[in-house]
Amino acid sequence: MKNLKKGDLITATSNAKQIGLALSEFDARYGKFPDASTSSRVKADTRSTWTLSDATSNDLFQQLFVAGICESEEIFYAKTPWSQKADNIRSPEATMLAAKECAFAYIVGLSSKDDPETPVCVTPLIPGKLTFDREPFDSRAVILRADQRAIMVTINKSGHVILNGMDLFDPRQPFWHGKAPVVKWPK
Repeated sequence: MKNLKKGDLITATSNAKQIGLALSEFDARYGKFPDASTSSRVKADTRSTWTLSDATSNDLFQQLFVAGICESEEIFYAKTPWSQKADNIRSPEATMLAAKECAFAYIVGLSSKDDPETPVCVTPLIPGKLTFDREPFDSRAVILRADQRAIMVTINKSGHVILNGMDLFDPRQPFWHGKAPVVKWPK
């Protein structure tokens, strides 16, 4: 692995761990990780007038800022073709995790009570697809699990991560309990 790509992989993994800590704190406060159902509670608790959409991972991660858990957009960065380093401009609402300021796809509807091995966010998942880009991290992906562990796994030649002999997103994976995961990609 080239040193540059290894550094990018380490940055993505470190940032995933920071996201995990933020999600854990959010879960302790709201009983689950951010989703459409937590936005009204976050808005009520903080008296925020922000929209707090659930259309993209960027939108859902905004709840971490409004709740006062995150201070910097930098933890949502990973070097991918569809992302750039954040500017840390947090107001007005449209500038918080604006387009390209998040590289992590997010799986909604989870909490810390889920199977510890359940993927919560991943990179470099190609936006709009359930396949990974092999280029950014030399055929490696970063997966943040519900237990806050960020793991590096191999992406096969067809762009899939195989765990337990199946594609990561296969509903037969033990941690999905027969239901297809709901993935929100970054904008």
